Amino acid sequence: MIKKILRVTPRLGLHAKPAGMFVREAGRFKSEIMVCKEGAEVNGKSVMQLMLLAAEYGAQVTLRVTGPDEQEALAAIEELFRRKFDEE
Repeated sequence: MIKKILRVTPRLGLHAKPAGMFVREAGRFKSEIMVCKEGAEVNGKSVMQLMLLAAEYGAQVTLRVTGPDEQEALAAIEELFRRKFDEE
């Protein structure tokens, strides 16, 4: 299991488009990907759950990745955050 704290980079937070991008990327991996914010934890492979997390711009979220390809999964998701979900 790997945990990593990231800051939400899209200006409008994890709304539909970035949540969809997150889920598509997460779906490429076998590992379980959970996203936590202020005590709430959701499945990172569910668009609806990610949107219900209401992670606004600048919020800290913790990723918890567990499984056979956890390193690769975490690296791919970190890259989405680094690229600001291709917002710019």
